[in-house]
Amino acid sequence: MKVAYFSMEIGLNESIPTYSGGLGILAGDHIKSAADLSIPLVAVTLLYKRGYFIQNINPFGQQEEMYPYFDPRAFMEPLPLKVTVRIEGRDVQVGVWKHNVVGMHNETGSGRVPVYFLDTDLPGNAPEDRLITQYLYGGDQHTRISQEAILGIGGYLAFKRLEPQITTYHMNEGHAVFLTLAMLKDLRGDEEQVRSRCVFTTHTPVAAGHDKFDYNLAWKVIGEYLPSNIRKLAGGDILNTTVLALNLSRAANGVSQLHGEISRQMFPGFNIAHITNGVHHLSWTGPEFRDLYDKYLPAWRQDPQQLGDISAIPDNDIVEAKRKAKKRLIRYINSLSAAGFTEEQLTICFARRAAAYKRATLIFSDLEFLFNLSHDRVQLVFAGKAHPQDQAGKELIRAVVNIGKQYEKQLRLVFVPNYNIWVAGLMTSGADVWLNTPRRPREASGTSGMKVCFNGGVNMSVLDGWWREACKDRVNGWAIGDDEDQADEAATADLYRDLEDMVTTYYANPRKWLSIMRRSISDITPQFNTHRMVLEYFRNYYR
Repeated sequence: MKVAYFSMEIGLNESIPTYSGGLGILAGDHIKSAADLSIPLVAVTLLYKRGYFIQNINPFGQQEEMYPYFDPRAFMEPLPLKVTVRIEGRDVQVGVWKHNVVGMHNETGSGRVPVYFLDTDLPGNAPEDRLITQYLYGGDQHTRISQEAILGIGGYLAFKRLEPQITTYHMNEGHAVFLTLAMLKDLRGDEEQVRSRCVFTTHTPVAAGHDKFDYNLAWKVIGEYLPSNIRKLAGGDILNTTVLALNLSRAANGVSQLHGEISRQMFPGFNIAHITNGVHHLSWTGPEFRDLYDKYLPAWRQDPQQLGDISAIPDNDIVEAKRKAKKRLIRYINSLSAAGFTEEQLTICFARRAAAYKRATLIFSDLEFLFNLSHDRVQLVFAGKAHPQDQAGKELIRAVVNIGKQYEKQLRLVFVPNYNIWVAGLMTSGADVWLNTPRRPREASGTSGMKVCFNGGVNMSVLDGWWREACKDRVNGWAIGDDEDQADEAATADLYRDLEDMVTTYYANPRKWLSIMRRSISDITPQFNTHRMVLEYFRNYYR
């Protein structure tokens, strides 16, 4: 058995700019756990030499994007291999780079997952073809379908030569679905054979998040790979990559229990199960709690379920580890700004992609209430990028930045620019509270709040995605009541009620706060990790 894992983005570390956010970080964590567990998996993505983007916030609170050139030679090796993908009737040469992810106890060579990066920036290609793999999620529909052709078809062709033992192809989102067309062509139209080899994970409960292409565009760009019955396989009016993936996979899943339910409603007639996401515990546990667990629960590295019983860890050690982790974050915040953050104040972090449905500004709906509640008690850290073409998302960032500037005497608020893996590690380690206010059920799973739990932080979130499964309200975190039809005013009232209770608990009842921290660790970390997640894929889908 060998599994090929296809993902449009893979986030391994902040130095390799082949990710934009949650999907890529999850893919990287999936790969790391597969390496730790010695699961025979190989992965493929695109090599974005201009990455996603580096974010700068100008004095007016506006996001600015910079695209520095990424030289892959320090992180991966070029392979003496090229494959050819036909784009608009042209032969596009695709080069391959390789980076090995090594498992935690596998220095001898076992437990390695090779990640292959596909690159069209080659001298023999036409100028427009060299640009296909330059920018992650850049350009128009033509660029997107071309990128997905390179990933799916190019990845399939590369694996035929590099990894001929593959028995299962795992499509992480519909971006990779064109591998089924290349395979279909190889197998002379045998749909059952294709279906028997493919599994599919969908990551979005929002209709707009599923890639769709006009058939005229599809015929123009990848017509040589489209079967005559493509409309039957991919949707009659428009080529829907999710429908195509569902039709040509032996198994499919959403990424939380609720997301599985929503996906079955969105795509009736398909059997869509769920495997709830997790995070790679060794990557997202900061040094303070890593040392703590090593001392009292030494088997936690191999088996994160050991964190379910932290009774052996003294209270004072947990409090001190949290203080040190928080101090690291505070030092960084104060190096960026003159906000004067302190270790004593309750620190609430909000960090995610700046998109309207995530409602980053919900907490600022009643500023007078917030000022009174937070004065000399609460400090807020915000971060996140907006897609370069998402003006509404950029406006959210501008609003947060300008609130911090306009009310700097009443509110301790800092926006941290250029949210990436390193900044995420710092924030999830140092946060007392991780705030999440999406409009349910639009967050398929989410994973950032899971990382906080490994570091003694607690969540305050709408009951969406993974938190709906994990939350025991006021026992291991706080649940904000919300549903799709709830007005923002009602959601704000719920948020402020819970926020008031949280602040009161933190200052007036430190013993209860410590109990909530302990339950955040022991209730959540044993289940919401990628070791558990990858083993579920292995047992239920890969074999």
